[in-house]
Amino acid sequence: MKAIQLIIQGDWGHFKRPETNNNPLTHDFITKTALIGLIGAVLGIEREDMKQLFPILSSNLLYGVQLLNPVKKFSWGFSSRTAFEPVKKGSPKYFEFLKDPKFKVTIALKEEESKDIFQKFSQAVINSESVYTAVLGWHNCPAAIYFNDKGYFSEILNGDFETFSFVEKPPIHKPILTKVGFRIGFDKIPTFQNDDFWNLPEYYKEVIYPASGYLLKVNGNYYQFSEDKSQWWLI
Repeated sequence: MKAIQLIIQGDWGHFKRPETNNNPLTHDFITKTALIGLIGAVLGIEREDMKQLFPILSSNLLYGVQLLNPVKKFSWGFSSRTAFEPVKKGSPKYFEFLKDPKFKVTIALKEEESKDIFQKFSQAVINSESVYTAVLGWHNCPAAIYFNDKGYFSEILNGDFETFSFVEKPPIHKPILTKVGFRIGFDKIPTFQNDDFWNLPEYYKEVIYPASGYLLKVNGNYYQFSEDKSQWWLI
């Protein structure tokens, strides 16, 4: 599979957990659905057109994430206002944000149906071009995107491997913990959005990931990247 690797970072990020509507919490890293939205922003695809593309790109692209900064979260309070009553007092609502999020993100082309979008996005990133401002999940969290590498991923391999990326929770992948004090994180992330901008619950994946700078040793299925022989699990 063709693949591109990016560095995506910003001062703040917020990737909303759907079960926390009143005081929204954030996922620990950029989700696949947020990444697809970012692709649309870079290419200048209008919202109505993105409605049709979300389920297609959810199926045709695979992604993986390596944390380059530790996960740090802060909560900030905002008072809601409406356009019709901008001076009316509102109740404060607290949002959880990621501070200084920075990720290495891999995007692989699983199905040729989305080849044109994949190639246009890859070229835009290489040329440091973006039609609209890319964000880290929330409109007040602009993202900086840098090209890192491009190449190919192998077919699925199986066995023991080491990765900086997330993997799925057991029994799909079985971590082999060999270090005392080794820190791993847990999350449940959306991987498919339909044409009504809904993240379908049945497509959520439970994942584990190593702390920034650590390799996670795992047994199970994986892909190998052609350029640096790094090993990833892609969803």
